[in-house]
Amino acid sequence: MSTRFKGFALLAILLCAMGVMPVFASPYAVQNPLGVNTTNANATSGNLVNAAPTGSISVTTDKPSYNDGDTITVSGSTMNYISGQPVTLIIKNPIGNIVRLGQVDLGSDRTYSTSFKATGALWTAAGAYTVMVQFGSNANTAQTTFQFAGSAGATTQAGNTIPVDGTSLSVQYSITNGKVLDIKADVQSKSLVVSIQSTGDGVLTITLPRQLIDSQTSAGQDDKWYVLNDGQENTDFQETSTTTTARTLSIPFTNGTSEIEIIGTQIIPEFGPIAALVFAIAIVSIIAVSAKTGLRFMPKY
Repeated sequence: MSTRFKGFALLAILLCAMGVMPVFASPYAVQNPLGVNTTNANATSGNLVNAAPTGSISVTTDKPSYNDGDTITVSGSTMNYISGQPVTLIIKNPIGNIVRLGQVDLGSDRTYSTSFKATGALWTAAGAYTVMVQFGSNANTAQTTFQFAGSAGATTQAGNTIPVDGTSLSVQYSITNGKVLDIKADVQSKSLVVSIQSTGDGVLTITLPRQLIDSQTSAGQDDKWYVLNDGQENTDFQETSTTTTARTLSIPFTNGTSEIEIIGTQIIPEFGPIAALVFAIAIVSIIAVSAKTGLRFMPKY
């Protein structure tokens, strides 16, 4: 083979190599599901990070603005379908508080839809409300906004007193968009269990006598409460009033909630002071009768 031919062959090999090199120039380029090559700016040496494709879930409302009592319909679609996997829906008011939280079933056609009425104590703020949906991972989200005129109020059951089952005490309460059916003291879990019938998103305001239930540290200082709505922790409640004899909680709930549990660190025994007094009198009476009649409870040997 001539020297000139070898030179041409070497030049051809170099030119081919230059044409192939751009393919490997960006080792962190990833192919997204939409078929578009993108470079992940967050990738680090030796690691590929795949971002969720833009537009993998959508969300919209049927109208751009609503008034108190209007029905809002939220709908959308997803790129993927997973059997039994719902879409998570979160709605926040203009100051960032959650006014609605739930899950919406996804159809086999990869669409979802839900409707609800905008009214009640949680909807009093006027302004832009944010709707966020999530399907699967945290990266697979979408959001939109709508304007709401604010709610003038809600149906309220106020100024009520109800006895606590298992004790000789009662509590005062008020409730919006609901009705309190029963309150029980759970000595084992040191809690009060409030059964309610909700007719919409609302708030339960309840005054807890310290002699009934309290939440304190080992040093005797007031401690935080734990609240469960239908078994799920509720972190949105507030303690609105504290005195030496009682503590008042304001507990929001969503439509459909049937049970609110308030957990403290101490609660009166299932048999209250009156029951204990009756029991003591009964014991004394038995002893007195035994002394007079010669009744014996132990066998005589």
